[in-house]
Amino acid sequence: MDWGILEREPELARLASAAREAADGAGSVVLVFGEAGIGKSSLVKALPDHLPDGTRILVGECDDLATRRPLGPFRDLIGSVGGELAGAVTEGGDRHRVHEALLEELRGAVLVVEDVHWADEASLDALRFLVRRMERLPALIVLTYRDDELSREHPLRHLLGQVSRAPRVHRLPLARLSLDAVRTLSAGRVDPAQVYAVTNGNPFFVAEIVAAGGTGRVPPTVVDAVLARLRGLPGATVDALEQLAVVPSAVERPLVDALLTDRASDLAAPQENGPLATGVSAPVDQHGPLTDGVSVLAAAEQRGLLTVTPERVAFRHELIRRAVADSLPAARRIGLNRAVLAALVARPGSDAARIVHHAAQAGDQDAIARYGPDAAKDAAATGAHREAAAQLRLVLRERHRYAPAELADLLERYAVESYTIADSAAAVAAQREAVALRRALGDTLALGADLRWLSRIHWWAGNADQAQEAAREAVAVLEHAGDDRLLALAVSNTAQLRMLSERYAEAVEHGERAIVLARKANDPAILAHALNNVGTARWRSGDPDGRAELEESLDVALAAGEVEHACRSYANIIWTLLDNLQYDEADTFLPPAMELADRAEHLGFLNYLHVELAMRRLAAADWDDAEKHAEYGMHDFIPARCPALTVLARIRIRRGCPGADDLLSEAWEIAVGTKELQRTGPVALARAESAWLRGDAKGVIEAAAPVHAQVSRLPGAPHRPELGYWLTKAGHRVPPDDSDHPYALQARGQWRRAAALWQAAGCPYEHAAALAESPDPAVKLEALAAFDTLGAEPAAHLLRVELRELGVRHVPRGPLAATRDNPAGLTDRQLQVIRLLAEGLTNAEIAARLVVSVRTIDNHVRAVLDKLDAPGRRQAAVRAAELGLLPGGSPT
Repeated sequence: MDWGILEREPELARLASAAREAADGAGSVVLVFGEAGIGKSSLVKALPDHLPDGTRILVGECDDLATRRPLGPFRDLIGSVGGELAGAVTEGGDRHRVHEALLEELRGAVLVVEDVHWADEASLDALRFLVRRMERLPALIVLTYRDDELSREHPLRHLLGQVSRAPRVHRLPLARLSLDAVRTLSAGRVDPAQVYAVTNGNPFFVAEIVAAGGTGRVPPTVVDAVLARLRGLPGATVDALEQLAVVPSAVERPLVDALLTDRASDLAAPQENGPLATGVSAPVDQHGPLTDGVSVLAAAEQRGLLTVTPERVAFRHELIRRAVADSLPAARRIGLNRAVLAALVARPGSDAARIVHHAAQAGDQDAIARYGPDAAKDAAATGAHREAAAQLRLVLRERHRYAPAELADLLERYAVESYTIADSAAAVAAQREAVALRRALGDTLALGADLRWLSRIHWWAGNADQAQEAAREAVAVLEHAGDDRLLALAVSNTAQLRMLSERYAEAVEHGERAIVLARKANDPAILAHALNNVGTARWRSGDPDGRAELEESLDVALAAGEVEHACRSYANIIWTLLDNLQYDEADTFLPPAMELADRAEHLGFLNYLHVELAMRRLAAADWDDAEKHAEYGMHDFIPARCPALTVLARIRIRRGCPGADDLLSEAWEIAVGTKELQRTGPVALARAESAWLRGDAKGVIEAAAPVHAQVSRLPGAPHRPELGYWLTKAGHRVPPDDSDHPYALQARGQWRRAAALWQAAGCPYEHAAALAESPDPAVKLEALAAFDTLGAEPAAHLLRVELRELGVRHVPRGPLAATRDNPAGLTDRQLQVIRLLAEGLTNAEIAARLVVSVRTIDNHVRAVLDKLDAPGRRQAAVRAAELGLLPGGSPT
């Protein structure tokens, strides 16, 4: 009986179906997950027999190394793939080359990556690249992982979040075996009920205990089961198993031969009780090495403990390896790791990451100090920044081994890697120490450069005051150091901080100086950075000419291939257009910006641009889509997390969903730390709106007044009209705003003009809110219908109360509880569509009303008809009315 595929027929069928669809051009991702020993690897091994004939399958494994091998699972493919991918993975430094080679190699194939919970960052990066393209790729990606080992901060979470948003994703959670399956596996050799009680149906546990059966007693742990299977093996074989068990990956054949040096004569006399059974290591034979080291493993292979091929040796299951390794006394484990370390060091081309892993396990600090910096460099070159940081963290435990200048370099590298992976506390601490060393060494240029980095890292961590102080000192140190490039970067950094803190005149002054220095140094990257700061400061202070400089910064960055600076230019252009309610123009910049960030795998800016798209969809009242994009910002990158929290909170506020206050509390804490109005302004607006909708006028004033006082002192502040509007509604006097912003018009009572502007801008919620301020009950009823269509229950409730107080006798009832429970399973957007469809609107008219494409509405209408089981639009409207999904109760 093949226990590996028992009760796995449905999963294998789904995998086969997904492979057939992929062959037809509909690529997808399959997630196979469950606890350790649940049978993920066995399912993968059984997969080839269930795939269409001729299907090419590539399998790579992630290893449980202390610091992961960069691109580890893709290195396993070497020998099975073309030379371009093999070369790209081996060299590793060109991430774009690796990704493009993977993309080409994967066409028409099934790629399996096992144990992706152990994946290095470069591999996760490559998988993110592939996942975003699966819809257009005739291929299948299968990822296996242990879902019970994923903490909230686990690096795999980001990839899984992205997979969940992929158009085609299949989730295959593997269940434990039933008692009937355990009875089948037991085959009368052991008591199946007892096996099931001890293992709870975990396939690996069951198989190991059954294989070790016949003793009359079920071993209490799986370790005991594994060790029981080693009884009777020759001592040399057990020694070999122990040696291989300390290597947390498949062991390539040359390393096997280098490690297994016991005499073949040791195989002649099997021992009744092997070394692991007694806990005492067998004596090492001193007669010399075997000519063929792998032959000592034959008995273990016959017992089903190992898989041996001409290229490599691997334990049949990771839990077998762990059971053997964990049973070893610490002294023996250290000695075995020393043997691996010596063999790796003796082999040219060994991975530095593997060397450092075994050096750490062996306690060889000299080897860590020697090879750790190179391991970190290799990891960083492949984009595996988490692994690079881990390597440097290990190296820095031995900081006394390095000269001050070398230590400062290592600390700076560690700070930059920590900054890249959003470990702000570690980045700040390391960079501060690097600055202190540079200061002691009297290295002016290095000190200035490190101070500039410290300023950037402080800003990233949300510490505005420290960022400004480090920036000031960086300029002071570099002022007369004779390096125009470093000085230009430091001055431009100061301009950026001044711009972000709304000190626009100072930003322009510093930025123009940086532009001169950058041109003198002929550095397009710094020139783009400085133009960005000057243009953004001018544009946001009310000078429309600033836009031209900001767009020039984009052109310079794109021409120079400076992706990071181009992404920042895009982000600032889009943010300002959104603040200015120029949504149509923002729509022209968002696609190329996101395509650039996506193509370059600049995930920080890609997430930031997703948050900007969420802001755009919030304005269009496409709340489902806004939520989806805001989720991209829910990571540790403070500049994106704060607006993401704000968008998610405002959606909950307008829908009347719980949880908004908690989101706003965190957003406000972040915003206050940044001391930037682009953060505090939106949070204050959301808090004011929330207070108003719950009838708390005092809360409106407490939320809006302090920030309004601040923006009133600045030219062109984008949040001033709305803050003034909320304060006016709450009865708080504010200086008159004579601008043509629709919120300023509403504050002055010009609701009709405001409504027209909101409608032209494509903001249905704000349009309805402006109509609601009309004194005409008929117009208020129009606003009420719009609120109901949008699912804006709090605003609709307030308006119903107001209409009744005005004496309106027939106020339409709101959506029923059945609507909220949504018996048809419609999404919020689909509810909007069916309500407008019931009004007799065409798809084009619905698209115009909801500010989305006609094609999008076509898709929504088809989905609505399917869910309502309706052959046509009229029947769908009737069905929706029967379910209580229409505000008025019946279709027109």
